[in-house]
Amino acid sequence: MTVTRAQPARPGRNASPRTARAINDRLALRLLQEEGPLTAGQLKELTGMSRPSVADLVERLQDSGLIEVVGETGEARRGPNARVYGIVAHRAYVAGFDVRVESVAVEIADLLGRTVARAELPVAEHADPARIVADAVALLLGAARTAGAAGLHTVAFGAPGLIDPLTGRLGPIGALPAWHGDLVDEVRRRLGVPVLLENEVNLAAVAEHRVRGGGEADTFVLLWIGGGVGAGVMLDGRLRRGASGGAGEVGFLPLSPSGEPPTATDRGTGYHGLTGSRAVCALGRSYGLAAAGEGDGAAGAAAMVRAALAGEGAAGAAAFLGELASRIALGAAAVCAVLDPGRVVLAGEVGAAGGERLAALVSARLSRLSPLHTRVQPTAVPDGPVLRGAVIMAMDAAQEALFAPAG
Repeated sequence: MTVTRAQPARPGRNASPRTARAINDRLALRLLQEEGPLTAGQLKELTGMSRPSVADLVERLQDSGLIEVVGETGEARRGPNARVYGIVAHRAYVAGFDVRVESVAVEIADLLGRTVARAELPVAEHADPARIVADAVALLLGAARTAGAAGLHTVAFGAPGLIDPLTGRLGPIGALPAWHGDLVDEVRRRLGVPVLLENEVNLAAVAEHRVRGGGEADTFVLLWIGGGVGAGVMLDGRLRRGASGGAGEVGFLPLSPSGEPPTATDRGTGYHGLTGSRAVCALGRSYGLAAAGEGDGAAGAAAMVRAALAGEGAAGAAAFLGELASRIALGAAAVCAVLDPGRVVLAGEVGAAGGERLAALVSARLSRLSPLHTRVQPTAVPDGPVLRGAVIMAMDAAQEALFAPAG
């Protein structure tokens, strides 16, 4: 358990007792979320509030339906301090969406972010957009029924493309499908609940930050290498999106084997064309590697990396991993020269498949390109990072709305 004591609210000249109570309620709820179930005595110790204030707080939160008794400490002396209180996680449910070109995935979670249902829908290349939207909404509703979540409080989407910071709407880049935005609009219309939208790589960075327990000073860049290429920028514990929502669009960096720069509508000759899944698969084949039946998408590129790590192709495997690391390091060096994050996280299908070994290879090559000290590490969320980030975003929004009891 964390031993650092939080600071309770102290009413000042401009703070009413009601405001102070609301602040202290939020503080207690945050502690219950982060530390798990606590006794009233532990809440007193962690908040520094008086025993009567904690007793009033506990009663207030119970009456609001936000916390409940979840057990006892087993102490010989029974009483308020022996009861263990926890957040009522089933008070609300949230949903996270991961919307790709070839698939839609959804996850339902309770108010503490614990997964209660998950489902995925493959999307055929030439499928009817209206049918995709209808099937994706049905996927969400079906997953919610399976979880026993009669109503969802908040839904969060992760999708490729730019999210306009003024309108909150999706602005696809290049040839990304228009039905992504249609799906967001349809869920808003059908459910009538708050629906949030974020770039999918940004959500992976949110998940990375939360799973690693990053604090307010946490600074890193998550480099997504997979079917697409992008970056999530976390500076001082805050996700940075840029003036137009385009921070982290590193696929457009003018880095390519031919030296031909990308255009505003085609990043295929830029860094994306150097490290995207098609480029990774082509590179692997040039070294005698193969990913049978997986194609040139993210799955195929990840399979090729795993095969190389397993030693398939012998000398060709090592050469392939070395060249791939050199390519990734080029983009990482460009990012570090501008942001100096101190830490680069390799994520995406290829980054996750490469694990510690690929991270070490990239680190070695990056140290030759940049004088800045930068740690390179594999993602802490190799499975479903976009879904996890979407759930975290939805959970935080739901808690913000619910954990504000009247004083």
